[in-house]
Amino acid sequence: MGAVTPFTIKDATQFRSPPPPSLDSGKYAREFNETKALGSINSTTRTQAQTDLALFYSDNFLALWERTLRGIADTNLNNIGDSARLFVLANLAAADALIAAWDGKRFYHFWRPMTAIQNGNDDGNPRTAGDATWLPQIPTNNPPYPEFPSGANSLTGAMTRTLERFFGNKMTFSVRSAFVNPPPMQNPRTYQRFSDMADDVVNVRIYQGIHFRTAEVVGRKHGTQIADRAFSHFLRPVHNDDDR
Repeated sequence: MGAVTPFTIKDATQFRSPPPPSLDSGKYAREFNETKALGSINSTTRTQAQTDLALFYSDNFLALWERTLRGIADTNLNNIGDSARLFVLANLAAADALIAAWDGKRFYHFWRPMTAIQNGNDDGNPRTAGDATWLPQIPTNNPPYPEFPSGANSLTGAMTRTLERFFGNKMTFSVRSAFVNPPPMQNPRTYQRFSDMADDVVNVRIYQGIHFRTAEVVGRKHGTQIADRAFSHFLRPVHNDDDR
């Protein structure tokens, strides 16, 4: 995917992020220990609300986002041209964000928390204690490709920023997950701001045990940057003569 020609950016490296924290750094140790504690299948630190959020977002992010876009368009737009523009802008930005994310994954080739934590005694950092039995909260959802940057947050950053540019940040909208769990877990979840959902997705991949925090923050940032470029340069509104 990192080698695919993008749609709205010059090339996949245009928004390439700085590298992840070095393995011997204090920042890496902090993020290692955060995911180790909150993302473990046997975590005693993660709250029930955090566990529910992680399970809710264990859905396929592409499917979840297309479902969410349809709901927002159905509720807030009554013009097919406006709906078409929203869908195209959101999906162009999302596609390019994922292309850029996979370019970064291929370039940095950084290990996932499961590998990192199981081999923590061999990373050269005295502040990271390894655990050979450590597993993420959802072992079957542990992606078999490099960790940095986060694809889910690149996608979510692109989508939420496109929606924010289209409608403004404040809007009541719902997100429905395909993950089925009995109450009191909320499904759908209702948000008042697009940025609130983006904040949740940054945290949720840590609760799931499949990312470190820098990958999340960086993914969201470059997804946002790509969406800003797409919105500013492509599919600009065309006014009728009567509107001039």
